[in-house]
Amino acid sequence: MIPQPTPETRHYWDGAKQGKLLLQQCGRCETTYFPPRPGCPACGSRDIAILAATGRATLYSYVISHVGPPEKETPFIMAIVELEEGPRMLTNIVGVPAEPHMLALDSPLQVDFQAIEGDLALPVFRPAENPEATP
Repeated sequence: MIPQPTPETRHYWDGAKQGKLLLQQCGRCETTYFPPRPGCPACGSRDIAILAATGRATLYSYVISHVGPPEKETPFIMAIVELEEGPRMLTNIVGVPAEPHMLALDSPLQVDFQAIEGDLALPVFRPAENPEATP
């Protein structure tokens, strides 16, 4: 399935296409959140600003999938990462073999982007080469 950008998510997809991970931050309570939505999930405010994430994250949880859609090479790593800004997001881990001994929870990651069909890009994460550097 190819994602279909909506008015609420257009900034996110445009940013990803340019190699930027864009989040939303509430102007009232300063909650930074993902996924994109028209109002703050914490207080309901529609005073929302777009925030460029650092691209740094840590591995929160993962599963190695040996079954997937025909176009996806298996096995692959599906993960929940915790962004430096606070939100967690579902993504894929790339750049490391899909083997449990290669993945440590809380390990530092950095965002990367993979082009997909329809002129879109998806954020994926890989082990951080230099955990202190901004991608």
